[in-house]
Amino acid sequence: MKHTSIHWFRKGLRLHDNPALLAAMTDCRKLYPIFILDPWFPKNMRVSVNRWRFLVESLRDLDESLRKLNSRLFVVRGRPTEIFPGLFKEWKVTRLTFEVDTEPYSRQRDREVVRLAAERGVQVIQKVSNTLYDTDRVIAENNGKVPLTYVRLQTLLVALGPPKQPVPAPALENLKGCCTPCKDDPDAEYGIPVLEELGQDPEQAGPRLYPGGESEALCRLDLHMNRTAWVCNFQKPQTEPNSLSPSTTVLSPYIKFGCLSVRTFWWRLAEIYQGRKHSSPPVSLHGQLLWREFFYTAGAGIPNFDKMEGNPVCLQVDWDDNPEHLRAWSEGRTGYPFIDAIMTQLRTEGWIHHLARHAVACFLTRGDLWISWEQGQKVFEELLLDADWSLNAGNWQWLSASAFFHQFFRVYSPVAFGKKTDKGGEYIKKYLPLLRKFPAEHIYEPWRAPRSVQEQAGCVIGRDYPKPIVAHEVVSKRNVERMKAAYARRSASTTAQPEGGGGKKGAKRKPLAGPSVAELLTKKPKTESS
Repeated sequence: MKHTSIHWFRKGLRLHDNPALLAAMTDCRKLYPIFILDPWFPKNMRVSVNRWRFLVESLRDLDESLRKLNSRLFVVRGRPTEIFPGLFKEWKVTRLTFEVDTEPYSRQRDREVVRLAAERGVQVIQKVSNTLYDTDRVIAENNGKVPLTYVRLQTLLVALGPPKQPVPAPALENLKGCCTPCKDDPDAEYGIPVLEELGQDPEQAGPRLYPGGESEALCRLDLHMNRTAWVCNFQKPQTEPNSLSPSTTVLSPYIKFGCLSVRTFWWRLAEIYQGRKHSSPPVSLHGQLLWREFFYTAGAGIPNFDKMEGNPVCLQVDWDDNPEHLRAWSEGRTGYPFIDAIMTQLRTEGWIHHLARHAVACFLTRGDLWISWEQGQKVFEELLLDADWSLNAGNWQWLSASAFFHQFFRVYSPVAFGKKTDKGGEYIKKYLPLLRKFPAEHIYEPWRAPRSVQEQAGCVIGRDYPKPIVAHEVVSKRNVERMKAAYARRSASTTAQPEGGGGKKGAKRKPLAGPSVAELLTKKPKTESS
């Protein structure tokens, strides 16, 4: 029997390495590729105009690629559970395919969609391709428990063998005997949305530095993979958080939306590493993809992963509730130019370096303002192009020393940290032009400049630019004591020690030493059941 298939695009907005899409095309006479604008997302999370623009561009690019295959993308508006029964009936659908998603809302939604399909005799095929591995299999390999350290994850992955090879993008021959039916004016009902339809003002969008879409993603991947020496020598901690142009790949937004397959990225790196000396996890580019896998696995298996309460791995902290401090931080007006420049870049461009994320996250939470990581998580969720539920929650817990990382006495200085890689403050001058006339010796601490210097720079602190919101050297010491008390309360309530341990002040950080990438590539994989 020839099928009438719907392929449901969600995060995997691409043709390459899309096994669920290929499954939809197999023995198929009619194919309907769809994307659903689900009102749950804008209702339950804030999304910036920059990220909406990235999504719209990605959908437009996907539609153009499908049209080259004599197909097209149908963008459907509404809740999936309400839409699918009608589509199943109207299009006489016999098969539904989609990529596995591990987020809580997605899992609940998908279970209901599978149930609705079963009631109507529609076959459902789900394929893992958003992650390197099936997160459920990783957890099962760990006796049903989530691996809580990076090294433990590496050990488990060696047992599972290398990630699957990516599958090729479909070609016209995959669609022989198959068509995508189109009405006279299909765009009237199923067209790509414009920003105005999504309630967004295009004039409010920042510079278009990172255009959305699979075509752009693959071009950028090729560009970076041609830098063989740079790829082999890459060490994430050695990159600069405040360089005027990104010192990393900025492929994260493309991976988040699935415009770039993480498996394609992994195996392209493996080809470059082969026979060459190269950096290793956790600091290498392979290591960055394993960090993503680590947090995806944690998000898939830990209840209430994006919350403090009810989260079994998260330290319970009595954070302060200070809306004015939160607004000042999110709007880039803390009085600390390095912090404010980072938040300005985030708000305008939608991306900041991972070490810049470390600095502002520490400042908001345990370092200076003592505000809950959940509040910072919401701001990143809104503004980051690469805002990814699992990574966002996991990194905020890490940086607030609430889970995974416990050396809470290591605090980023909002002054000294930026100076390490940008003594002249060129990054600050770019994003805070009000301060551009301050001499290098005062640009990180303009409040310390004599009044005459401030006036000569055309920016008087307290009038034109805010004074520091807190005194870092005072509050950071107090907050270390508050964190110490929070850890003591947890120790008193349980005999189990936190994963990794708090350690003693001044203790040397142990290196993360796990199985090598070579082991991941050469280990014979276990037989998979799916």
